[in-house]
Amino acid sequence: MKTLILVRHAKSSWDDAMLSDFDRPLNDRGKRDAPRMAKRLKEKDLSPDLILSSPAKRALATATLIAEGITFPVDQIKTDNRIYHASDDELLSVVQSIDDSFDLVILFGHNPGLTEFANRLTESRIDNIPTCGILSCKLDVSSWQKVKWGKAHVKFFDYPKKEH
Repeated sequence: MKTLILVRHAKSSWDDAMLSDFDRPLNDRGKRDAPRMAKRLKEKDLSPDLILSSPAKRALATATLIAEGITFPVDQIKTDNRIYHASDDELLSVVQSIDDSFDLVILFGHNPGLTEFANRLTESRIDNIPTCGILSCKLDVSSWQKVKWGKAHVKFFDYPKKEH
C-alpha cells in the first residue's frame, strides 16, 4: 500500500509585478500557514519517505517550511520540473515514476492541476484545494507505476481555514 499526500503551495506574494510567476515568494500569510499545517501533519504522526516539490519558489518554500515542521531533512527534498503548471495527466505521470522504495510521499504543487488530479485520482468532488491545503490519499497498490484514476481513497483533507 502507498500513501500520497498532495499539498498546494501556501499563499504567494504578488507585491513585485516584475517577478516571473515561477519566482513569486510566499507572502506573510503563506509563511504563517505552512508551519501551522506542518503541525497538523505532525499530529497525525506521518513520516514521509520522500518530499517531492515543484521547483517554483512558492512551492519549494512551502515544502521547506513543512519539512522543517515535521522534522524531514530539508536537504532531502527533491524537485521535479514536471510538477510546475502540470496538468492532471502530467501529475499522474510524475506519481507513476516515483521509486517503489518510497511508501509515503508528499507532493507539493499548483492549481488547477493539483485539484483536478486529486478529483480524478479519488473520484472526489473537491471544488478547490486551497493554498496550503493538504489531501491525503491511500492507494491500494504495491507499485507507484500501478496508480490509476479512481483507485485512491481520501484519508483526510485539511486546509488552514478549516475549523479544528
